Amino acid sequence: MPANSTSPDVRRVPWTQRVFRFDGPAGAYPELIERLRGTPARLEDRARGVASAILTRREGGHWSAQENIGHLLDLEALFVGRLDDFERGEATLRAWDTTNRATDEARHNERPIADILAAFRSERGAVVRRLDGLSPEWFARTSLHPRLQVPMRLVDLLDFTAQHDDYHLATISELLRRPPA
Repeated sequence: MPANSTSPDVRRVPWTQRVFRFDGPAGAYPELIERLRGTPARLEDRARGVASAILTRREGGHWSAQENIGHLLDLEALFVGRLDDFERGEATLRAWDTTNRATDEARHNERPIADILAAFRSERGAVVRRLDGLSPEWFARTSLHPRLQVPMRLVDLLDFTAQHDDYHLATISELLRRPPA
């Protein structure tokens, strides 16, 4: 089997089919904040020097690398909203739009990649500054995740978001490795 092929038992699991365990220590929040802080640089690294035609290439109706980057930008509003939910003591976190309409309507492939990356850096920077200002006990606060239907602490939201960032970073890397059709 070629080195870049995958056997049926090791295919990537789609994000919405993943199972999450929220049982790590609440005190792991500093490391998770650092992962979140690093996502803009990792995105910039992936896009640096890549031709627009490659970044915006779509295959099989799936998002391009650039649209994946834009999707992360689009979801910062959900992340901020969920932080607001924790601060207000909401029993259930706000839900994600399962249609991803914001990403589909944003037309990210028509925007300069530098603008998308700068906007993401700015939005994520504001989130990280907000997290940096919270006292440790905040990270143990709990609310119900609406899709997963499980209790989620603020530290778990950070982990969930960092894993989502990584999922899309891996998708972007995969798309950028593909030869032109």
